[in-house]
Amino acid sequence: MAGRTEMEIATQQIQFARTYTLGLLEDIPEEDWFRMPSGLHTHIAWQVGHLAMAEYGLCLFRQRGRAEIDTELMSSAFRKKFSKGTVPNPDPTENPSVAEIREVLSRVHQQALLELEGFDDASRQETIDMPYSVHANQLGALYFCAAHEMLHAGQIGVLRRGLGRDPVR
Repeated sequence: MAGRTEMEIATQQIQFARTYTLGLLEDIPEEDWFRMPSGLHTHIAWQVGHLAMAEYGLCLFRQRGRAEIDTELMSSAFRKKFSKGTVPNPDPTENPSVAEIREVLSRVHQQALLELEGFDDASRQETIDMPYSVHANQLGALYFCAAHEMLHAGQIGVLRRGLGRDPVR
């Protein structure tokens, strides 16, 4: 880690978490994205939609507020459907399609990486409210983004097992 800035470390952690998540999703067929295995009260689609919404909130909105491009990244309805505390609905017709969820996940991630390039440690010092980790500031929200994604990657791992898939690790 010597010589790397905190922004570089946070960005690398965000990229690592996303690569790990995508590996978990790689072999899950679309017809399983809305299945809720016995005893589990969530599904893959909700987990992935939630990750897109959270990355938007932590890496974009908390860093710079709303921007014109945000409406192209995801709709307000999408954000509301996958926000913290929402209840996953297993009916595919009551949700965005798997393709849309994947597209939003990708668009938000690409925009976050693009905008993170313009940030440095000094510019990320504004204090924020929870959630964050490491620091109680915007940089801490970026660190939390990676930790949050790994937490949900664990839930996706449990869902994989419930869907009869082998563990990735």
